[in-house]
Amino acid sequence: MTRDLHLDDLYLDDLAPGQVYGSGQATVTEAEIVDYARTFDPQPFHLDAEAAGATFFGGLAASGWHTAALTMRLLVDSELRLHGGIIGAGMDELRWPRPLRPGDTIRLESEVIEVRPSRSRPSQGLAKIRTTTLNQHGEPVQVLLANLLVVKRPEG
Repeated sequence: MTRDLHLDDLYLDDLAPGQVYGSGQATVTEAEIVDYARTFDPQPFHLDAEAAGATFFGGLAASGWHTAALTMRLLVDSELRLHGGIIGAGMDELRWPRPLRPGDTIRLESEVIEVRPSRSRPSQGLAKIRTTTLNQHGEPVQVLLANLLVVKRPEG
């Protein structure tokens, strides 16, 4: 599935600090956590519920990178529909304050923190966006502070 560009996509000019955009939801299963871990982060606390019980996590936990990938999927389909797509120019912060567990349902809240037009490229700028990934209890499982490249609305 690819994201189509729409006439109502947001440009840099549409963004202002304090705006908050939501997303749909996704539920992660034990099988998905284990499948992701087998390929990308094969550590016991991501692979085996019984072995994970004796670790720092006290039970099976999704890899932070799995949480980041799920966040990206939700972000692409979220209310934060940036013209040209979600284009990262770097991160200021990436934290996982609590683990994502099997059966958790996550959603996003993306807040515009700062909007800066580019001095060297007048057709674009940067938007600093804090995207918090929340579980079904409203607890953050990931906090991402990213700088996104966003185009300005064309003149005329």
